[in-house]
Amino acid sequence: MIQITPSSEILVAINPIDFRCGIESLCGIIKSKFNEDPFGGKFFIFTNRHRKGFKIIYYDGQGFWLFQKRFSEGKLVWWPSSEEEVAAIDSKNFLLLLYNGDIKTGSFQKNWKNI
Repeated sequence: MIQITPSSEILVAINPIDFRCGIESLCGIIKSKFNEDPFGGKFFIFTNRHRKGFKIIYYDGQGFWLFQKRFSEGKLVWWPSSEEEVAAIDSKNFLLLLYNGDIKTGSFQKNWKNI
């Protein structure tokens, strides 16, 4: 089980990536561009240039998790900006990102289809 706690370290790639990237390619980006250890237990979040979804990679001590979300409608409302290649966000903003929320208003996008 993956748990997001207030002490979770979450890093967001500012620049978009090619969504054909898998675990090995993402680990390479984490090492070369971010100068971070992909085995360090941090969450790393990436988006593509269309911002219609995101990928998250996380190492849990036994192996890598690779999560991907593609929105049924629209694109990301908010994405951090920085002069650096990577930006740190807190767990609250991570949850906003997961549900395509707007950091300025604290609101979430409506469900495309109720289930």
